[in-house]
Amino acid sequence: MDYLADERKKAEFDVDEMKIVWAGSRHAFEVSDRISKLVANDPGFRKDTRTMLARKELFKNTLRKAAYAWKRIHDLHLSEEEASRLRFYVDEPAYTDLHWGMFVPAIKGQGTDEQQKKWLPLAYKMQIIGCYAQTELGHGSNVQGLETTATFDPQTDEFVIHSPTLTSSKWWPGGLGKVSTHGVVYARLIINGEEHGIHGFIVQLRSLEDHLPLPGVTVGDIGMKFGNGAYNTMDNGVLRFDHVRIPRNQMLMRVSQVTRDGKYKQSDVPRQLVYGTMVYVRQTIVADASCALSRAVTIATRYSAVRRQFGSQNGGPETQVIDYKTQQNRLFPLLASAYAFKFVGEWLTWLYNDVTQRLQASDFSTLPEAHACTAGLKSLTTTATADGIEECRKLCGGHGYLCSSGLPELFAVYVPACTYEGDNTVLLLQVARFLMKTVSQLGSGKKPLGTISYMGKIEHLMQSRCTVQKAEDWLKPSQVLEAFEARAVKMAVSCAKNLSKFTNPEEGFAELSADLVEAAVAHCQLIVVSKFIDKLQQDIPGKGVKQQLEALCGIYYLYLLHKHQGDFLATSYLTPKQAALANDQLRALYTKVRPNAVALVDSFNYTDHFLGSILGCYDGNVYPKLYDAAWKDPLNDSVVPEGYHEYVRPLLKQQLHTAKL
Repeated sequence: MDYLADERKKAEFDVDEMKIVWAGSRHAFEVSDRISKLVANDPGFRKDTRTMLARKELFKNTLRKAAYAWKRIHDLHLSEEEASRLRFYVDEPAYTDLHWGMFVPAIKGQGTDEQQKKWLPLAYKMQIIGCYAQTELGHGSNVQGLETTATFDPQTDEFVIHSPTLTSSKWWPGGLGKVSTHGVVYARLIINGEEHGIHGFIVQLRSLEDHLPLPGVTVGDIGMKFGNGAYNTMDNGVLRFDHVRIPRNQMLMRVSQVTRDGKYKQSDVPRQLVYGTMVYVRQTIVADASCALSRAVTIATRYSAVRRQFGSQNGGPETQVIDYKTQQNRLFPLLASAYAFKFVGEWLTWLYNDVTQRLQASDFSTLPEAHACTAGLKSLTTTATADGIEECRKLCGGHGYLCSSGLPELFAVYVPACTYEGDNTVLLLQVARFLMKTVSQLGSGKKPLGTISYMGKIEHLMQSRCTVQKAEDWLKPSQVLEAFEARAVKMAVSCAKNLSKFTNPEEGFAELSADLVEAAVAHCQLIVVSKFIDKLQQDIPGKGVKQQLEALCGIYYLYLLHKHQGDFLATSYLTPKQAALANDQLRALYTKVRPNAVALVDSFNYTDHFLGSILGCYDGNVYPKLYDAAWKDPLNDSVVPEGYHEYVRPLLKQQLHTAKL
């Protein structure tokens, strides 16, 4: 029985068409739909006991699943696209994530043609398993501070890889702890006592025969991490080198080379190529953010429609929790954010392709803007998603705290995204540097490009004032964009003015860093809002689909406007009356979205297996499933618990003095 059938009947749009909008294309939808069902219906990919397993058992089960997934990929002759979707829907962090997501792209991006010919076929067949060994115990964000050394020995034509200090131990690389046979290891290049910066080296770590660490290599797992199950399926590792020798041709030499006679030289390939890989990785992180947030929102929305509390009239049913405005005000902006992040992620895919084409044509003009934009969006979306998953847990009340709700594990798996591939605050400071540089160049005739082009209208934006007179005026895209542009410009200019008062710019940057971060956030929020609005300019087929997306877009930007009201008022763009009208319009949009809420999360097309949540199950039959799941916990294997006779009975019988404690 479908307990959410009445909710689904209320939908005012074509859910099947919205599924295609969410997937990005009909083809992408069909592949995702087919592969997600294939995984969901395969008992080999079960995950409902994951949070109850001890670490060793959990890890062994992950190794089994990774091998089984690889076997299924081969047996079914899946394409690269299908294989990638299968790994995604298996939904278990494993060494394969780093092998395919970091090791292979590093060799592709930084290896010469010759190196790619040698290493990629081995990696593609998984005859070697790789990790990405950059972060150290003592340094993460500050890559230039890494301490591992790679010293060239001209006598033997080798590099000597060494960990000179405890803090130079590689620490955190996924897959390193117990599985990887090879790593792309980042180290300080030293030739004749002279340093040449950080470079990548392919280093074999374990024997391909008995899997033992090679001489001079000390390697292991760094221990349990946050949460039950969650990221503990991954063997994040520690690695130390004691003068380990590798051939010279194992330095990744696409951009710079060391010759046989120890000369360091740049190749014809521009250094900027490395940025292409970075844009790619950050684009996938933004896409992952929309996925993780949409999962949490699906659980919270369905459960909010099932759960009833208070408000019973004359013995009738209580009120659905989703009908309370307080619940809508917390939940619907997260639903809108999931869609917003999806569309900005799509745009980032376009940006990556654009940057790649430009790099091949030696056009580096858009690189600084693309770098700042991807850094900022990675920071903005991962922070909002981590906070949003936790908010969804709270929206589910006490039951949200159960592992069977799926939310604690989803949060624990997702939250490291705020740190890896760039700490979120450090990234916002990089964006702020770019903004300050852009403001300083405005008088020079250099035209701001891409996502920063609004800075070209600085004179107009500094003077402009909001013209909204009634609540509906806030539905005009031009009005909204100007509000967010004016806020971003005024906050950036204010920071630049305050910076100019310092004789030492670096001192000023450090002192004003909190304000600079806020200016960076304003810039990044403008990008997300503008890309959502751009999406709505496209032809979007399907009955009522565009109208629902317009309502969600309105909720996204009006919620941001309400949340950051202080910025808009402090920059004198808005009056308090106009801010109040924005809030009136926001409430009206909640009412518009309410009958469509369950259908909007159905449009994500997630199977119950992928969601891994009793509270978010498709049929809404929550309470019997919660009750049954409780009895499956290992603690309920026996009626009288182990330890009763040793510790509880002596207490009850007042015999603790004779008990062996």
